[in-house]
Amino acid sequence: MSSLPPINWRYCGNQMKLWRTLAGVSREDLAREANYGAETIKSMEQGRRRPTLRLLQVADEMCGANGLLLASHAYLGPEKSDRLTHDFMLYEAEAIAISSFQPQLIPGLLQTEETARALLESAWPPVDDKTVEDRVVARLARQKLLEKQGTSFEFVIGEVAVRYPVGSMDAHKRQLRRLLDVGEQRNVTVQILPAGGAHVGLNGPLVLLETAEHDRLGFEEGQTVALLYAEAEKINIAVKRHAFIGRLALSPEESACCIRKLMEEL
Repeated sequence: MSSLPPINWRYCGNQMKLWRTLAGVSREDLAREANYGAETIKSMEQGRRRPTLRLLQVADEMCGANGLLLASHAYLGPEKSDRLTHDFMLYEAEAIAISSFQPQLIPGLLQTEETARALLESAWPPVDDKTVEDRVVARLARQKLLEKQGTSFEFVIGEVAVRYPVGSMDAHKRQLRRLLDVGEQRNVTVQILPAGGAHVGLNGPLVLLETAEHDRLGFEEGQTVALLYAEAEKINIAVKRHAFIGRLALSPEESACCIRKLMEEL
């Protein structure tokens, strides 16, 4: 998969830079007027970050674009593709709220190195050792997101994921300990969804993101495809499904007790 940011981000950022240059507006002037840092403006112009509605509004007015820059905001949603994991991680890095439901696996943001390695080594078709190592490093690096001030994380995890180890028993116990430790952070909640009964969560994993502009995106991933979407109708359904799953889950306190009990049984 390409490591480049989404092409719509890059195109919009390039257009903004062109308009700014033609109008004789410095990056620093635009940053000051939009209340951003100059480096943030640079990253948006280069397409490494999604240009915000606020910035496009200010840039359109300062550069005399007559609505042409502002109109690009409607095209900054995720591209339509069935392999969008990379795009998802770009949005994830900028999100102010992340709500994740994983019925069978520990979410990547909560995995220990041992769990991540065991899962990545089980990939099919098999990959070489260097690729596994690179992917382990990348997954663990993403976990720094949990340290972001002002970002909230909600994790609902299926009971099967916490009950059955993907590696050794000792490794699984360390994984359960990590769930307890992370769950103690003020910006993180961890809930366990008990096994049994028919419910919408059986249809698979679901992740919801909220951006700084309060836009919402949904992400669903399967064996060979990934779906990243922002359409209002789909998001509305996804939010309701996620809420229903959350109501079926144990409370954070009950979940912690459940995890401790499982650790004692190992």
